[in-house]
Amino acid sequence: MKNMTLLLLACFGISLTGCATHQAIKPQYDATVYKQHMPHSILILPPVNDSPEPRATYSFWSTTTVPVAEAGYYVFPLSIVDRMFKENGVTNGHDAQSIPAAKLKEIFGADAGLYIHLKEYGSKYQVIQTTTTVSADAKLVDLNTGTVLWTGSKRIVLSNNDNNNNLIAMLVISVVDQVINQKSDSGYKAAAIVSSQMLNPTQQGGIGLLYGPRSPKYQP
Repeated sequence: MKNMTLLLLACFGISLTGCATHQAIKPQYDATVYKQHMPHSILILPPVNDSPEPRATYSFWSTTTVPVAEAGYYVFPLSIVDRMFKENGVTNGHDAQSIPAAKLKEIFGADAGLYIHLKEYGSKYQVIQTTTTVSADAKLVDLNTGTVLWTGSKRIVLSNNDNNNNLIAMLVISVVDQVINQKSDSGYKAAAIVSSQMLNPTQQGGIGLLYGPRSPKYQP
């Protein structure tokens, strides 16, 4: 009986140690630099697209305006940004994001730039299901100093048969999805979710942008 008690106490001690270790290594987000360089306006640059889907850049780019604006920042209209880049021979995200921060500040007058890197975008078709994956990284850079204020990332996978156990129905859905997606952008829905969850401010430190000066929740 005594040995059993000692064994239980030892296991309990190990359990507590494990919990303490988990809490100790939990990362903490320091927003000090972000607050010191709090931008009023943000230039969202066209994303760098590493996926095989050529439509990914503009599809994902179009989903970023709303969450950034709702966070409390002035967002430069994407149509104007796109036209200015193209008029100066910049036709893709890689070239746009290679422009020095000081030059972007000179051209647009923005306080900060949002740089987005698309790592995955598109659908995979299997016999009984279609999965759509979108993943992206982002960083917010102060255009006056080149200082990185914030970084974030998000990946999401959507499936067409998450709650369907009927084999025939799954086969039909998969075929229909493949036909539809050949004529439309299958990743747009997932892209909108990724943008929202990656950029929208939350109560958890480090997830999403901070509330900006135009937001009623802004805290200087």
